[in-house]
Amino acid sequence: MLGSLNMGWRHVLFANWPVDPDVVQARLPDALEVDTHDGRAWLSVVPFTNVDVRPKRAPSGVGLPLPELNLRTYVTYEGRPGVYFFSLDAQGVLAVLGARAFHHLPYYYARIALEVVGYRVRFESRRRHPGARPLRFDSTYGPTGDRYHADAGSLEFFLTARDRYYTESPSGELRYAVVEHEPWPLYDATAEIEPDEVFRANGFATPESEPRYLYSPGVETVASESKRLEP
Repeated sequence: MLGSLNMGWRHVLFANWPVDPDVVQARLPDALEVDTHDGRAWLSVVPFTNVDVRPKRAPSGVGLPLPELNLRTYVTYEGRPGVYFFSLDAQGVLAVLGARAFHHLPYYYARIALEVVGYRVRFESRRRHPGARPLRFDSTYGPTGDRYHADAGSLEFFLTARDRYYTESPSGELRYAVVEHEPWPLYDATAEIEPDEVFRANGFATPESEPRYLYSPGVETVASESKRLEP
C-alpha cells in the first residue's frame, strides 16, 4: 500500500457554486451525507499545482511536480466532515495510475499548462485519459484584496477547512485519508473560467448560481495512506 505523501499545493483557486443538496446526494455513496451551509450544497472546481509530491520520509525537493484539476463536494460520514471528489485530472501518468490503484481516487490523465504572470494564473487542462469523457478547462484567476484566514462557521471555512477525504473503491468499499496542513491563507479572487465541461463530464448541469471565488498561494500538506472505514 502506498503510504503517506508530502505535497506542496500552490496557486489554488476554489471556484464554488451553490446547488440543491438533492442533486449532490443522488451522486454520493450511500454511507455519505451531503454537507450544507445555510441549506445549500456546494460543488467546487479546483485548479492548482503540486510542486513536490513525495513519500513522507523523502527529503524536500526530490518530489514530482503535478498540476491538477478537480471537482469536489462536501460531505459527512457519521457526522465527520470531509471532501468527496467526483474527478481529478492530473498530468503525471504514474501519479494517476498510483492514485487510482492505491488511494482509490478517480484520477484521469490530462495535459495541463500553468503559467503565472504577476498576480494572475493561467491554467489550461485537456483530458487525454483513454476511454474517459472529454474534459477541456480554461481559466485565468488571481487574488484580490487582503489576505485572511477564514473564521469558524463562515462559508469560507466550510469550503476549505476539511481534514479528510472519502473515496469508494471499485468493489464499493468506503475509504478515507487524513489530510494535515496549516489553515489556508486566503484571498478573495477574480476569475475568468469556463467550467461547463468539468460539470458535464461528471454528469452535472452547469449551475446557474453565482460562484464564490477564493484564492490561496498554497500550503504544505501531508496526506495519509488510504484507510478502510470500519462499519
